[in-house]
Amino acid sequence: MCATGRIEGAYLVGKTWNIPACATRPMRRKAAPRTLLQRFRTERQACLPGGIYHRIQVELTFHSSHMEGCSLTHEQTRLIFELNTVAAEDKPLKVDDIVETANHFRCIAWVIDNAKRALNEKGIRHLHAMLKNGTTDSRKSWFAVGAYKRLANEVGGRQTTDPRRVAEEMAALLAWYRALPARTLEDLLEFHVRFERIHPFQDGNGRVGRLILFKECLRLGIAPFIIEDDLKRFYYRGLAEWDKLPGYLVDTCLTAQDRFKKVLDYFQIRY
Repeated sequence: MCATGRIEGAYLVGKTWNIPACATRPMRRKAAPRTLLQRFRTERQACLPGGIYHRIQVELTFHSSHMEGCSLTHEQTRLIFELNTVAAEDKPLKVDDIVETANHFRCIAWVIDNAKRALNEKGIRHLHAMLKNGTTDSRKSWFAVGAYKRLANEVGGRQTTDPRRVAEEMAALLAWYRALPARTLEDLLEFHVRFERIHPFQDGNGRVGRLILFKECLRLGIAPFIIEDDLKRFYYRGLAEWDKLPGYLVDTCLTAQDRFKKVLDYFQIRY
C-alpha cells in the first residue's frame, strides 16, 4: 500500500517504510470474483489436493462410470486419482475399469482446458478416443476408437441411429446447436437427449455425453451437475420420456444442480 501511494505521508528510509501516526488504513481492494472454470484451472495447475478440482474429478468420474457398470468403489476411484494406486479388495478388479477410470480423469482435464472452445465433432471424437484408449475394446478390429460406430446398437431396448447415417445426424445436431440464439440448460439437455439417441459410438456414449454437458455448462456459465446413484433411474426415465415430458429430465438435472451449488457455496465460488 505504501509503495503504490495509497497511504498519504508514508516515506521510505532504507528498507523501512515510515508511516504517519495519524494515517488511516485504506480499504482493501477486493479481487474480482473468480468463476468455477478459473478455479478449476488454477487448482489443476497447482496440483492442489482437497479442492473443487479434486472433488469434481473423483465425483464425476465415479458416478458417471458407475452408471455404465464400472465396479470400482468410490474409495478406489479416489485412490487412483490421488495416488495412481488401486486398493485391492476381496474381489478381482477389471483392468478396463481401472484404465477407463484413469482415462476419464484425463477427459475432465481436457474439458477444463478446452471449455471455452466451441463444441465440434473433432472434440467429441477426441473425448471418445481418450476414454477408450488402451482398453480391451480398442484392440477389437470392429471397434472404432475416436470414430463413429461401425455396427448398429441399441440402448435400453431402443434403436439408435444407423451407423451409415451417424456422421450426417451428428453434423445436423451440431448445426442446430450452433444456431441457437442463446443456450439455456434446457437446450443443453435437448442436445444431450439427441446425442444419446444417435448413440454415435460403439461404447462410451453416456460418459462422453455427460462430459459434453459438463463442458458446455462451464462454457456458458451454467452451474454444472453430477447425476448421482439415487438420481440414475430418474435420469434414464427423463431421457426416455423427453418427447412427452421434458420437464422430468429438467427437474432431475435441476435437483443435481442444486446439490452441486451447495458444494460451490462451501468452496465460496460464485455461480
